[in-house]
Amino acid sequence: MSKLVRKQIENVMPESDVLISLDKVSKCYKAHNINAVKNVSIDIRSGEFVAIMGPSGCGKSTLLNLIGAIDRPDSGSIVFDGQTTTQLDDEALTRVRGEKIGFVFQAFNLLPTFSVMENVMVPIELNKSKAQSAEKRAKELLQRVGLESRAHFFPAQLSGGEMQRVAIARALIHEPKLLVADEPTGNLDTQNGEKILQLIKEFNRDFKLGVIMATHSKEASQTADRLLQMRDGTLVQNEST
Repeated sequence: MSKLVRKQIENVMPESDVLISLDKVSKCYKAHNINAVKNVSIDIRSGEFVAIMGPSGCGKSTLLNLIGAIDRPDSGSIVFDGQTTTQLDDEALTRVRGEKIGFVFQAFNLLPTFSVMENVMVPIELNKSKAQSAEKRAKELLQRVGLESRAHFFPAQLSGGEMQRVAIARALIHEPKLLVADEPTGNLDTQNGEKILQLIKEFNRDFKLGVIMATHSKEASQTADRLLQMRDGTLVQNEST
């Protein structure tokens, strides 16, 4: 039995097992006088799938960047996996991203001169401790997303849905605790979008992977365990889907 398959064994997380906690977090882009995120507080548990919905410009992407340690808040605190990330320097934040967080974006962001296999393995360059078994994990992940036969293809030879599946495998190669997905179906047709959401849900369920996803789609949000509504930089609703 492979390591990847063994990780699928059920391990129900207690309700109190908080993976990430935001306390009165705000972010203002002063150059444009935009209060992108205002006084947001939320707890997300390990293995929980949370969707954020709201109109364009409401602050969804900024909130995801703060959760994913890509950006820093102007005020408030963020605790991720027991670390207060708002107190870490840039080098330490890079380690958190490289070891514990995977990212999937609307635009795929694959490297055009790298093969599918090479694209999947890119994050390991930032996490040398896991490099030894990287190729084996990459092959297993490509098999899981149905692209093992495309390992030596290049992004230009793939469909949009296939490119997003590669992006998901890349996001999970370093076995993160949290997947940050910003409009992961935004560039896909309905059928491919549904396949991508199903894959994300399967990884969420089978590996107890925390997921935070921004979306415009009500249908996409129904994949999640919990729905957050965002408007003008604040959370206005918090409910189970």
